[in-house]
Amino acid sequence: MNRPVLIVEDEQSIRDILAELFDAEGTAVTTAGTLAEARAALAAAEFHLIVTDLRLGGRRDGGLQVMAAAGLLSPDATVIVLTAFPDDDNRHASLRLGATHFLEKPVDLQTIAALAADVGVATAMRPGPFLSAARPARPAPVS
Repeated sequence: MNRPVLIVEDEQSIRDILAELFDAEGTAVTTAGTLAEARAALAAAEFHLIVTDLRLGGRRDGGLQVMAAAGLLSPDATVIVLTAFPDDDNRHASLRLGATHFLEKPVDLQTIAALAADVGVATAMRPGPFLSAARPARPAPVS
């Protein structure tokens, strides 16, 4: 099963590294470098995981607008916010808009891979396969 992932990051080098991280069997990656590209991607498909920068193109609220759109267009998505500006206002606004995780840059890729694995998304560092949410029942102990 393909898990669609949206990466929203205005810095090309970071966007490329994140795209490489999610280049794994079972993961379909879409990247966006601007708010407009992110909105278009969200309008075109539903995502399982969204990784977004908080500030896009110098706009303080760019990532917040991505989260607001995601809340309408991919309401079940897990959202990971990356920011170099981890103040409490940004954290609270992100959480109110549905962010699941709020991480300060620079972020260790192992951390992102672990968070992705927790929701069943494969990465190059943790390729899976992952158990589905509906795990088979354990056999009853023999007495």
